[in-house]
Amino acid sequence: MKNYSAISEFVLLGLPIEPRIQAVFFVLFLLIYLLTLMGNFLMLLMIRADFHLHTPMYFFLGQLSFLDLCHSSVTVPKMLENLLSESKTIFVESCLAQAFFVFATGGTEACLLAVMAYDRYVAISCPLLYGQLMNKQLCAGLVWGSWSLAFVDALINILLAASLDYCEDQTIPHFSCELSSLFPLSCSDTSPNFTLLLCSSVLHFFGTFIMIVSSYARIVSTILSISSTSGRSKAFSTCSSHLTTVILFYGSGFLSYLLPTSGSPLEMVFSLQYSVVTPMLNPLIYSLQNKEVRAALRRMFRKYFHPLL
Repeated sequence: MKNYSAISEFVLLGLPIEPRIQAVFFVLFLLIYLLTLMGNFLMLLMIRADFHLHTPMYFFLGQLSFLDLCHSSVTVPKMLENLLSESKTIFVESCLAQAFFVFATGGTEACLLAVMAYDRYVAISCPLLYGQLMNKQLCAGLVWGSWSLAFVDALINILLAASLDYCEDQTIPHFSCELSSLFPLSCSDTSPNFTLLLCSSVLHFFGTFIMIVSSYARIVSTILSISSTSGRSKAFSTCSSHLTTVILFYGSGFLSYLLPTSGSPLEMVFSLQYSVVTPMLNPLIYSLQNKEVRAALRRMFRKYFHPLL
C-alpha cells in the first residue's frame, strides 16, 4: 500500500468545462479576481484615509475587506492556473496548506460577521453609549479573537488530516482543496476527522449564525419600538448592507458544504459563489447601499483624481 510519503501530488479536476472554452472562463474569472482585488483594496484605502470612517463599523468592514482579499487569493490563482494547464496537479503539502487557509479565512469571516451584527445591535439599541461600549480595545479584542479562534480551529483539523495515509484515488473533484474532499482519498480511518470537522462546523459556523440571528432579533425588536417611520427606515438602513453580506456568505457557504463532495455542477456553482463571487460583491454592496461610503468615495475622488482632470 502507498502511504502519505509515497504520494506527492493530488489532481484537481477543477470546473467541468469543455477544453475549447476554458480560455473564456479564464478571462472571466481573472476579471472577477482583479475586480475583487481592486474593490477591496479601494475599500481599505478609503477607510484608512477618511477620518469620517474611523468608527467601529468601518473598522470591522476594513477587516472584512482584508479577509475577502485573503480568501479569494487562496483559491482563485490556482483555479486560474488549472484552467490553462493540462496536468492540474497540486502538491500534497500545498493542498493541505490551501485547505488550512480556506478553513481559517472562512471561519474568521463567520466570527467577524457575528461581531458586526453585535456592533449593529449596540449602535441601534444604545446610540448614546455606542462610542463608550464599542471602544477601540473591545473592537481590537473582538477582531483578534475572531482570527485566533478560526486559526486554532483550522490548525487542529489540518494537523489531524496531515496524519492520514493517502493511498486511494488521488483525484479531487473540485477546483480547490478542502478538508471534506481530502478524506475520501485516505485509506486510514477518517471517522475522527469527520467527527472533529462536524464539531468544528457546528460550534463555529452554526454557533456564529445563531449569534447573528439573536442580534437581529433584538435589532428588529428595537426598530419596531421606534415610533416614527423615518426613524425605523434610518435604523434599518444601517443594517441592510451587513444583512445582505450575511445572506450571501451563509447561503452559499452552507449549501456548498451541505452538498456531498461529488463535483456536480450545482455544487460547483455554490462553491464559486462562496469562494469567488462573494468577495467581489461585498465592496459593491457596502458602496451602493451605504451613504457614508459613497460620500467618502466622492471625497477621495476629488482629493486624488480631480486635480488631474
